[in-house]
Amino acid sequence: MTERVLVVGELLTDRLSGSTVEAIGAGARLAGGASSVVGFLAGATARSRAPEFGRYGVTEVAILEDPACEGAPVAALVTAVVAAATELGTETILLAGTSFGRDLAGRLAARWGATAATGVTEITRVGSTLELRRPVFGGRATETRRIEGGRAVLALRPHAFPSATEAPCETRLRPIVAPAVPELLRAAHRTGLEASPGGAGPGLAEAAVVVSGGRGLRAPENFRLVEELAAALGAAVGASRAVTDAGWRPSSLQVGQTGKAVSPQLYIAVGISGAIQHLVGMMSSRVIVAINSDASAPIFKVADYGVVGDLFQILPALTNEVRRVRGQ
Repeated sequence: MTERVLVVGELLTDRLSGSTVEAIGAGARLAGGASSVVGFLAGATARSRAPEFGRYGVTEVAILEDPACEGAPVAALVTAVVAAATELGTETILLAGTSFGRDLAGRLAARWGATAATGVTEITRVGSTLELRRPVFGGRATETRRIEGGRAVLALRPHAFPSATEAPCETRLRPIVAPAVPELLRAAHRTGLEASPGGAGPGLAEAAVVVSGGRGLRAPENFRLVEELAAALGAAVGASRAVTDAGWRPSSLQVGQTGKAVSPQLYIAVGISGAIQHLVGMMSSRVIVAINSDASAPIFKVADYGVVGDLFQILPALTNEVRRVRGQ
């Protein structure tokens, strides 16, 4: 019998996040079809949102209808996910490579007695063995790891796996009865959520395209050139640490070792020299384009395409061309 794979879902407004849809696709390839994937949702809207999995051929969704899960810490969900995995008899749990998924991965592995890995970019099953690959040392090397049987909790790197294709089907619900969660684990309860200043457009973690600006922009008012190009491309806006330290843009936009790690299909670095602290956060991007007036800038050593020139001339021209091609 083909083993089923449990995919823990994350919702963005009323739809599954893009990273969850990628996890469904990875699970389907690993298990031999979407019908061998089981979704998981928890919260007051779990029942009504479960059919979202059905859009991608997932025929069964384990749900925990518990309003207390809304805004609860990740630790409070562990018992429910473990209960679902145990009831299904699965040995593999896939998570989106978001901050939520990475946090949950370690906690699940500890509670479930499983091997955990984050930032996974490839998974292959050979019999009872799972072989996976993931970037390490800030993307300067790729690790190959084998899991010889046993349970595995894997958080997938965003954009490393193709999204599941839409194949609408009826979804069967499997209510989960989880052990009571100690009140101490619910103590830190989210009471509100506000968008960060300057956070328009897709989030950095899931964006397929990211345009980041650095100190080469010279002044905070010039950062609008980066934002205009990002808006034309439908991209997320990022920034170097020099920019956020200077207060030009909020720290939530920082890409790098002390900021956010991103792995988009396209990363455009504008006026960023390429210090190792920044490179650590974006080296796993599929295609890197650097725009800088300094031909010897370290960023060009990792860039797939480099443009040496005045960004104050290049960016407006590039933005206008993107708008023309896209009919904006």
